[in-house]
Parts: sequence; C-alpha cells; structure tokens
Amino acid sequence: MDSIIRRLSQELERPVKQVENVVRLIDEGNTIPFIARYRKELHGSMDDQLLRELAERLQYLRNLEKRKEEVRQAIDSQGKLTCRLETALSSAATLAEVEDLYRPYRPKRRTRATMAREKGLGPLAQLLSARGGGGVDPQEAARAYVDPEKGVGSVQEALQGAGDILAEEISDDATVRKKLRQQYLRRAVLVAKAAKEEPEDSVYRLYYKFKCPVSRMQGYQTLAINRGEREGFLKVSVDLDPESAHVTVRRAVVPGRAYMEFVRTAADDACDRLIRPSMEREVRSLLTQQADEGAIRTFALNLKPLLMQPPVKGKVTMGLDPGYRMGCKVAVVDGTGRVLDTAVVYPTHGLRQKEEAISTLARLVEKHHVEHIAIGNGTASRETEQTAVELIRRLGGGLNYMIVNEAGASVYSASPLAAEELPELDVNLRSAVSIARRLQDPLAELVKIDPKAIGVGQYQHDMPQAQLDQALDGVVEDCVNAVGVDANTASPSLLQRVSGLNATTAKNVVKYREENGAFTTRRQLLKVPKLGPKAFEQCAGFLRVPESKSVLDHTGVHPESYAAAEKLLSACGYTLEDVSGGRIGELKQRAEQQGLEKLAETCGAGAPTLADIIKELMKPGRDPRDELPPPILRTDVMEAKDLKPGMELKGTVRNVIDFGVFVDIGVHQDGLVHISKLPRRVKHPSELLSVGDVVTVWVIEVDEKKKRISLTMKKPG
Repeated sequence: MDSIIRRLSQELERPVKQVENVVRLIDEGNTIPFIARYRKELHGSMDDQLLRELAERLQYLRNLEKRKEEVRQAIDSQGKLTCRLETALSSAATLAEVEDLYRPYRPKRRTRATMAREKGLGPLAQLLSARGGGGVDPQEAARAYVDPEKGVGSVQEALQGAGDILAEEISDDATVRKKLRQQYLRRAVLVAKAAKEEPEDSVYRLYYKFKCPVSRMQGYQTLAINRGEREGFLKVSVDLDPESAHVTVRRAVVPGRAYMEFVRTAADDACDRLIRPSMEREVRSLLTQQADEGAIRTFALNLKPLLMQPPVKGKVTMGLDPGYRMGCKVAVVDGTGRVLDTAVVYPTHGLRQKEEAISTLARLVEKHHVEHIAIGNGTASRETEQTAVELIRRLGGGLNYMIVNEAGASVYSASPLAAEELPELDVNLRSAVSIARRLQDPLAELVKIDPKAIGVGQYQHDMPQAQLDQALDGVVEDCVNAVGVDANTASPSLLQRVSGLNATTAKNVVKYREENGAFTTRRQLLKVPKLGPKAFEQCAGFLRVPESKSVLDHTGVHPESYAAAEKLLSACGYTLEDVSGGRIGELKQRAEQQGLEKLAETCGAGAPTLADIIKELMKPGRDPRDELPPPILRTDVMEAKDLKPGMELKGTVRNVIDFGVFVDIGVHQDGLVHISKLPRRVKHPSELLSVGDVVTVWVIEVDEKKKRISLTMKKPG
C-alpha cells in the first residue's frame, strides 16, 4: 500500500500525506463530492476532477497488485518462480508487462511447439539454441532425434520441430515483446483501405486511402476507422517494415548463440508467425483504448457545462416538441415546472392549420401569461421556430424563444419515471413538458435521462459502456452537488444524485415529506428510513432546507461547521439574523483584517473551510450557475440562405469534439468552427471552449445542399 501511495504522489505531484488522507477517506466510504467540499484541509483543496483521477488510478494500481500476486502464485505452483522473475514482477508498472512475464507459464492451447515437445525434440531445441558457440553441425545433431515411431521421420522434420519450439520461446520472451512493441508504437503505420474494389460513397470515404503513423493517430480517426471496419466499408492493417522487425528480434536473441543460422531462422519465424500478428492486435487495442478514453473525457467535458447551463427560473414557459405527421406537441408549465395546459397543433399541415396553430398558441400565451418558449431542435424544428416568430410578432412582443437540445426527451417520455411523474399525460405530450423544463432548469431535468442519450459526445455507442457510465455518472454527481438540492421540492431523480443518497433513500426522502410535510430542519433528514448518520454526514451539506428557521440550513455550510460559522459571525460582529437580513456585506473584509489563518484557529475550522463558510454566508442559497452568462433568447429567425460569408453572429457552443466545435447561430443547422479556425492554436478545442459558451463567429461558407455551415472565430481582415 505504501508503494501505491508513493506512486500516486509522484504521478499527481501531490504530497504523500495528502494522497494518504484521500485514500483513507475513500476507503472509509466517503464520496468524492463530500471529500472535495468538506475535507479540503486533509487533501490541500484538490478539486473533484483530480480526486476522481486519483480514485481511478488507485483502483488500477490495486488491480495491478492483485494481478501480480495471482501470477506470482500461479508460477510458484509450477515450481518456476526465480528471484529474477520475482524482481521483474515486483517492478512491472503495467498490466501488459505482468502478462508478458506470465506468458511463458500460462497454460496454452495445442501448438506446433507443443507437438514438437511431445515428439521429444525439446532437448534438440535447447542444444541448438545454447549460448557459447561450438558443438556439432545442426544436421548431425538432429540425426539422433529421428524416430519414425514418435513421428519424426527425417532430419528436416527434427530441425523444423526444434525451430518451432525455439520460435515459441522467443515469442514468449518478455524482453523481446517489449522491444518490438516499442518499435511498433514508434514506427508502425496504420493503413485503411476500401473493402471493395469499387467502393460506394459513404461517410468513410476519407479513409478509403488512408495512412498515418501510429504515433500520430487521432482518437476520432481511430474510432471512425474501427466503425468503418465493423460495417464492412474498410480493411485495416498495422504495417511495420518486416526487415526492421526481424533485426529487432534477432538482436535480442542471436548474439553469442551456437548455430547462429538456425537461431536466426527461428527468430524470423517467431517474428512473422507469432509476434507481429499479436503486436498488430495490441497496437489496435491500445489505439482504441486511448481513443475511448479521449472520447469519454470529451463527453464528460461537454456534459458538465451542459448540465451547468444557467436556468431561466420562475417564468411560465411553453414547451414545443416539433413534428410533422403527429403534429407539434405543446405544454405550458408554471415557474416551478408544474403542468398548466397542453395541446397539439399542426403548423406544417397547410396554411389553414398553421393559422389555427398560431391562434391556439396565442390563446395559451394570453391565458397563462407565458414569457418564454422552448423549442426542441429535432424534426420540424425550423418550421416550428418560424411559427413561434410569427406568433411573437402578432402578439406585439413581450415573448421570446430558445432552441433547446431535445436529445433524450423521447427516451424520458416513454420511461417509467415519466409515467410516474406525469401519469395523466400522453407519452407524446410528456416530451413537450421535458423541453419546457429544460429551459427552466437544465440540471434538474437532464438528470432524469441516461447521460449517453443527451448527445454531446462522439461515438458514445462505441465506448466501453461501463467505463462511460462511470465517468458520466461522476460528472452528473459533481454538478448536482456543486449546485445543491432543495430537499422539499427535488425529484427522486435529482435526490439520488446527491452525495450519500441512492435510489432507495431518495424515494424515502420524497415519501417522508409527502407523509409528514416539508422538512423544517436539516436534522429532520435523520428521521428518513435508511438514511443513517453516515449517509446524513455525506448528504447534509448538499441539501438545502429553505423552510428552516435557521439560515444555515439554507446554505452549503455543513452541520458539522455550524458552530464554526456562529463563532466566525460573532468574531466579525454579526449574528445569524444579519445573515438572514443580508446585512453582512463586509464579512469577508472583516475576516481578512483579523487574518484568516488566525480566525480559523479561533473558530475551530481549517482556513479553506472558513473561506467556504464566508462565501456561503454572504450569499445564502446561492446558485453557482447564476454567475455564468445567460442563455441567448431570440425573437426572430434566420435561415441558412440568409447567411453570407463574412457575416458576424453571436452563437452558443453546442458540442466540443476533437476537431472543432459546433455552434448554434440561430438557424436550423449548427455551424462548425474547425480547430484550425479557433482564435489560437490548441491541442484540443476544450482548452478554449465549453458547451454553453456564448461566442462571436464569422461565416466562412454555407453549403445548403450538404447542410454544412463553416464558421471561424478569427476576425476577418
């Protein structure tokens, strides 16, 4: 365990003591959000992302140690565990190195070498490959092993069998494999070709004649090629100059050997027949693993800002779920998301139906005093947007709209959760409710949907699903806990994402408040069935109780720090009543005048915790999303044909991928800013931009036929 902590300390460049504290906290069952927020003194204020990286590496290194022990025992049971092998196992840094060391001792299927050993040719192979030189001629030595009864009918067959044995031994040599693996990773070229002589046009046409050094492959290229191969459009290989591969293997096994030509032949056979096919599979697997990790990382990077988009709170909102055949589904919800009214209109079925649709929508707007319209970005979105703009004009303004990403809305509307939340509504109308609520509070609504269905990644269905789910669930958990949750209004879907709660305890929280009324203190949460002291410790700071008489229950201050908060206020000349009345504007300055470190000691809390307490007290119940740029709400519509090269536009980043960003500029089709058109050179667009960012772009080119809009963030001229 000490070695794991030291290694984590080196990799993360954090003090050993801090790493040791985090490992202990994780082993004690504390969640990452709780550790990140309420145990800062123990880990030096690592953020949740770094803590998750530490937790993942901890799991990997523990699995590595477990596998080393399994291999050690397996080899020892064969009586072949030497001091040298023990040392090599102990120093192995990756699972691949451990498996290379275990390879010669792993039970094998029946091979050419196995059959040669059964014929008694093992001693001949050993004789012909012995170091030191000298000895008899190979032909002469092989004659002693010719035995038709054992299946060795000639000298040539004896030499062939001995060569097969030696080739397998060379192939199993961990040093040889490591050297050739390094060469493949440095010098090999990945080649993709069209699978057919006369290939059809497809999305894979860029890869019909593709070559790229393995060391320069981009993740999106690997994933695209893998999918093209699976779908039968591409043939793929990993090419390395055969002679250079032979030289690498020969250098590892030939020098100082007797009967050099025999060993050399066996080394070439081992390289071509056994090692190179294996290396090609390994390289493809490694490229895929790296691409998967990169894509998952990109998905997580996109998901966080999408979930953290500023809400449009407290406004009556109309949700429009566009459609052609089934019409446009309409739902009006109040400022809390409660459904007020629903309808179905058919603006795409003709002029008369469009007029009827506008009249119906106008009636709903006036009846419920609708202020915002949320329009899903799916099928018929463009026509629905035009209808909404015409509606706004006829009503004389006072109303605006926003195009909302509707990915996953249909998944939600058909789910058991939607049936439970909206039992009186038809499945199709539920999606309109979800779209309206997404504008009001993106986080509260999107947590009801499988993160993979939200649609801000690339090739997410090709990813290792368990790994993807774990990463995305971590992002959702971090976002929910960063914002905080109202214990009296949150849905079970939102509550189960709170640190320390699960699906069962979340439902129990809802059931308790339904049976006993709203929570009036945080401590009351301890009365919820199955929500014990440990779960309370983890969740309490993230649950807000606005109905509580104690203002501290409205904040992100943890109950364990209430005494420290009161001492802080007293030392600075304030009371809890001053916090409730918003009369503590100088709290931060007064605390800094006394010295944060000294004041922390007086209050019985660490300086980082005290700084967080000050921030919470100055804005009780603050929502960090309110500090972000508000979403763009529109009153007019543009079409792709209205766009001209050089036109300057404001837009919202909708997706960040390896080769650029997609930006919503108010037309039906998002535009692409290629990575080369970003304001400055970066390795990945995520270094500059996040989903939800409001940006200025200029139009480069519009291809209406292919529905492509090319944009730049570099000001023309």
